[in-house]
Amino acid sequence: MDAEFFRRWLTTAAGAVERDADRLTQLDSAIGDADHGSNMRRGMAAVVAALDKDRPATPGAVLLLAGRTLVSTVGGAAGPLYGTLLRRAGKALGDAEQVGGEELREALTAGVDAVAQLGGAAPGDKTMLDALRPAVEALPDTARAGHAAGQGAEATVPLRARKGRASYLGERSVGHMDPGAASSALLFQALDEVSAGG
Repeated sequence: MDAEFFRRWLTTAAGAVERDADRLTQLDSAIGDADHGSNMRRGMAAVVAALDKDRPATPGAVLLLAGRTLVSTVGGAAGPLYGTLLRRAGKALGDAEQVGGEELREALTAGVDAVAQLGGAAPGDKTMLDALRPAVEALPDTARAGHAAGQGAEATVPLRARKGRASYLGERSVGHMDPGAASSALLFQALDEVSAGG
């Protein structure tokens, strides 16, 4: 997997976020600020524009640029959390021009660990980690990772939120999918689509 692969991955993810932005906002309107879809749409569009303009030469550089762009363009908690995920993973990949599945798994695991640290959350808290953690554990099999992320997002529905804005709702957060977990699933499903040649 080279820089072009990573650029295609994030471009594909941006397209998925664009198509699903209204659903993400609906999910967020139930337990958050009702802006997750619009924030992620704006942030991912900015990522695609930045990657088209700068054309980073390595996978790590692609992720670092994407992470920096998300931090500067996405409001709320999503910008820092997604930015941390991608920047930490990009840092872990270093200057390698090509990376294999195991290196990607290790890098994204480092990114997910950094997200957990930043947000103070763990799986079961009804956050993006409920999709991210099972996804990275399923790598390097991208089909399994995409499926695990989707299942992880679905599994947030019956949970009571223990972190983030949704936690203020207490029992009223039960019965709703976490919007961050939903957008995290899109990221890993896009990875599988690109890996499969989509």
